Amino acid sequence: MKNQFLILLSLVLLTSCKEKVKADKGGIDIISNVYIGASENLENRKTFLVSRLNFSHDTILETVPEPALPDIIRQRFLILDSLCFGIDSEKDQLLSEIIQNKRGFSANKKTIGAIFSTDRIQNYRNRRNLSDTVLFGKKYKRFEINSPWNYSRFYICPTDTIMPYRVYPHAEEDYNGRIERIDSYNRKKDVFVSMQLIPRKNWDDDAAKFFEFNRFAKNRK
Repeated sequence: MKNQFLILLSLVLLTSCKEKVKADKGGIDIISNVYIGASENLENRKTFLVSRLNFSHDTILETVPEPALPDIIRQRFLILDSLCFGIDSEKDQLLSEIIQNKRGFSANKKTIGAIFSTDRIQNYRNRRNLSDTVLFGKKYKRFEINSPWNYSRFYICPTDTIMPYRVYPHAEEDYNGRIERIDSYNRKKDVFVSMQLIPRKNWDDDAAKFFEFNRFAKNRK
């Protein structure tokens, strides 16, 4: 009986102490659907590609399109650790030169594209857990936060894989997963916003050229 208890205890400890796995490469597309006058109808919708992120280990290449013209690039950023560099896709190709020649700024101060915030979710202590659900073939944990002025619902995909871009890391750690969707309704403005983070395994073409070129340059040294 004692041996069985020790075996069970060991299994519990191994499960609870399971290490997270960092993704080597991939990307995340951030899409936002905005509904104006949501209480009256859901037909007045606008869809925006907020950001297109590609990463190699902890290095992120971000493309921010124009909101109304997604085929036109508004800005590109290179994000390394907590530093952000504005870059030109044609001129800035070598990672070491970008870091050496450009002035970086805190990624937390970036105001367009993906938001890198260290803030906690407002009113997080008063959240209420909801039953799990399935969306687009994936299972999600959920919780909601309800206040007089706003209602929000968060969807967390259970996973041990960590990507370099994370939305509200404190909540992702609590639920052992990755936030992939946030629905929010502003009661005062009658605006409903659904933000989706769509992970992908592969880089887009521009990012592939950038990362492959820098890998080639590094191996030549």
